[in-house]
Amino acid sequence: MTAGMPARRLLPRGVREFLTALPFLLPSMLLFGVFVFYPLGKSVYLGFFISNPFRTRQIFVGFDQYRDVLTSSDFISSLLVTATFTLYTVVPAIAIGTFLAVISNQKLPGIVIFRTIFSSTLAASVAISAVLWLVLLHPSIGVLNDGFDAVGLSRVNWLEDGGWAIGERATPWDMFTAWFIDPNWALISVSLATGWMNIGLFTVILLAGLQTIDEELYESARIDGAGRWSEFWHITLPMLSPTLFFASVVGTIFAFQAFGQIQILTQGGPVDASNVLLYSIYTTGFEAPFRVGAASVQALGLFVIMLVLTFGQFRLMSGRVFYR
Repeated sequence: MTAGMPARRLLPRGVREFLTALPFLLPSMLLFGVFVFYPLGKSVYLGFFISNPFRTRQIFVGFDQYRDVLTSSDFISSLLVTATFTLYTVVPAIAIGTFLAVISNQKLPGIVIFRTIFSSTLAASVAISAVLWLVLLHPSIGVLNDGFDAVGLSRVNWLEDGGWAIGERATPWDMFTAWFIDPNWALISVSLATGWMNIGLFTVILLAGLQTIDEELYESARIDGAGRWSEFWHITLPMLSPTLFFASVVGTIFAFQAFGQIQILTQGGPVDASNVLLYSIYTTGFEAPFRVGAASVQALGLFVIMLVLTFGQFRLMSGRVFYR
């Protein structure tokens, strides 16, 4: 070793760079370790045990609990409900958000006001939005029932035993007023509220994407005689594909993480018709008989499913998304 040469100079360049960056990365690594990696490892550990509510006694069951939970009819049913809920919320919300974003991107007087209105649902919390739709779709006091009365359709009335009854002039449209108590419509009602909440977010995201498209592309298309629909189909959609892809990934993640609106509107019912996977994890782990190990297995299953779905979306859209 040359006299006076620092020992650090003898280390490889990559090691030196890592040691230099380590003090800056340490706070983030600490936060990730405490709030992400430790809970993940703890969930894996709890999945091997059956314990009482206070976890004073644990019985090691190995991978048997993983097999039993992930192959159970309850888990598969919750997964199917979640997939249906995702389809109901993401696709319509993105379609409506795209339509509103295209309108908001027009150079018209007062368009800023409409942009604010279209994106206003972004500022509403899950609890406030859920209560709003709970009142809006209430069979007795809901505005929707009043609207049906105005067009000659009968409303759904509450019975003393907590059920509901349709009047003599009942039509198929009257089923819509049984939003939260009919298994056929409970998931649709929650999806309607969730989709409404997501429209504002998707409108903002897609509007930002539209504003990055070069106006010269539209000018060239107009010179060639392209119409509005042709411009949208051949210019707007291809150039907006990265933003649409981002919105679909974010929307799917949000749908699989839905909890607040389920808790407020339906509590997973009726007869588990709206029991999405995240709410099933909550009821399994935090309601009697407090099966923490089974809830941990479901949570890990949700993590793997989200990982596979996100990777699958990237693979599926790799040849259909155009980046400039």
